Amino acid sequence: MGGTMDGTKQQRRGNTRQRIQDVALELFAEQGYEKTSLREIAERLDVTKAALYYHFKTKEEIIVSIFQDLTKPIEELIEWGREQPHTLDTKREIIRRYSAALAEATPLFRFMQENQATVRELQIGDSFKDRMRGLRDIFIDTDAPLTDQVRCVSAIFTLHAGMFFLQDIEGDPEDKRAAVLDVAFDLVSQAHHGA
Repeated sequence: MGGTMDGTKQQRRGNTRQRIQDVALELFAEQGYEKTSLREIAERLDVTKAALYYHFKTKEEIIVSIFQDLTKPIEELIEWGREQPHTLDTKREIIRRYSAALAEATPLFRFMQENQATVRELQIGDSFKDRMRGLRDIFIDTDAPLTDQVRCVSAIFTLHAGMFFLQDIEGDPEDKRAAVLDVAFDLVSQAHHGA
């Protein structure tokens, strides 16, 4: 019975942590990272500052934890990709999985886009660059012609561009995501035209 109580307590703690992350990211998006205080996050959550401190001591701890949680699928994708052959099917699967990871992490990527100076100052900036390099390394063939390497990298950034530039265009989000995927798939297929 003690295990169940501990599990329930752990789940509650996880839910509170998640709520803090969600509210903080919401406030960071609304008014900017620099202008948001821990007090405001606590007030929005309707908890004391001490209760917030139990989980996170600083805003940076909150944003780093959000980054780690939301980019974990990207890390897992890179690990998976390192074990796969550099085939067109593998690259299409990488694009598909990366698109899904971006969709799950959209609020974080919007935060990163709108707070670039802050991101550069925090450790998440370097971590994100490392993940992008890891993704690039599993995605391009270094012995392929440079134009084909650029096509492959462009396929990845097509997913990023689609997330930002299509958000204000009317239409079903899934239709827009499918259109962006089609363009990314086309780029990768062009890169493999001679293969």
